[in-house]
Amino acid sequence: MKSIFKLTRLDKYILKQVLEVFILGVIIFTSIIFASDTFIRLIKQMSMYGMPFNIAFMIIILNLPSVIVMTIPMSCLFSTVMTINKLCLNSEITVMRSCGISIARIAKPIFMFAAVLMLFMVLINETVVPRTVEQSKILMLYSITQRNIPEGKRNFTLKELKDGNKLKRLFYVEECKNSSLKNISVLDVSDINAVQILQAKTGSSQIDGWQFDNASIYTIFKSEKNLSTSWVEKTVVDFGVEIQKQLLQDKDSGIHNFVSLVKLLRNKQDIQPDQRTRLRIEMWDKIAFPLTTVILVLIGIPLAITPPRVRYNRGFLFSILIIFLYYLIRAFSYSLGEAGTITPILASWSPNLILFLLGTLLFYKKACKI
Repeated sequence: MKSIFKLTRLDKYILKQVLEVFILGVIIFTSIIFASDTFIRLIKQMSMYGMPFNIAFMIIILNLPSVIVMTIPMSCLFSTVMTINKLCLNSEITVMRSCGISIARIAKPIFMFAAVLMLFMVLINETVVPRTVEQSKILMLYSITQRNIPEGKRNFTLKELKDGNKLKRLFYVEECKNSSLKNISVLDVSDINAVQILQAKTGSSQIDGWQFDNASIYTIFKSEKNLSTSWVEKTVVDFGVEIQKQLLQDKDSGIHNFVSLVKLLRNKQDIQPDQRTRLRIEMWDKIAFPLTTVILVLIGIPLAITPPRVRYNRGFLFSILIIFLYYLIRAFSYSLGEAGTITPILASWSPNLILFLLGTLLFYKKACKI
């Protein structure tokens, strides 16, 4: 048993090269995901809702563990394919095989590395990620409700959108000084039957939204074409309510580990059928997704073994194709699961089962028949 886990010089040599490319892969894939998803979303919220830069930066840091966990399987595949392909191009695989070292023996340290990463993903997913995701959503919700407008800013407007790009409210503020808003005008077009204009001399940011003092409200009804005027001493506008609703609706997404999801699903109350299905898929995914690291290595090693006559590195292309295939199957499987066509456990495990069968076939042909 000890000899199985004992590292030889060959194991250390291969692991060193795999680790170097793996770190590079984590940096590359994490940057791509942040640039294409998280970063763009935060920039949009900073511009439309006035989210301060320091809070946006903290949200990025809090989302970092969940993004890194997503990039680990991709990075492991990338490092495996690039390393094996490099060994083939340098004829090192040929030398090893001439010395009686099989492909399966060469792959041993890589599988050990993937298994360690799998356990690391389970640990992070069960402990760190739920807490950081929850804190990120709380911080984002706090930022929106508190309305931390840049101190000292004058003559600025803010737009609140609904359904993606439809205007809901337009805010004009003459000055923000000492956390107090002065000379505010609000154009509210959220009601399809009426247009409402609110004007107030002073206002402030509260937990429930923006509070306006001594406000005049003008309501123009489109159908009756008449004007209604009213005056209120204090009124609160729930600025950012669309984002708040989205955050509250998705409050279960990503903030639970496997154990808490099991406990949550045992409670048959307060959970809609579609939400229950989604939570079941997420529960089984807590186990299935970390195992993807080992399965991608299984399919990556045989594809990375290059024939001697090929003198160029095909590793990067193979990595992209395998990753694309995996997430395509994953998205299709999850869609069927959420629609109720297949069971939640099958929706979570189908990508792994398909790639495992494909990887086992390829690995047998390359490693066991050579």
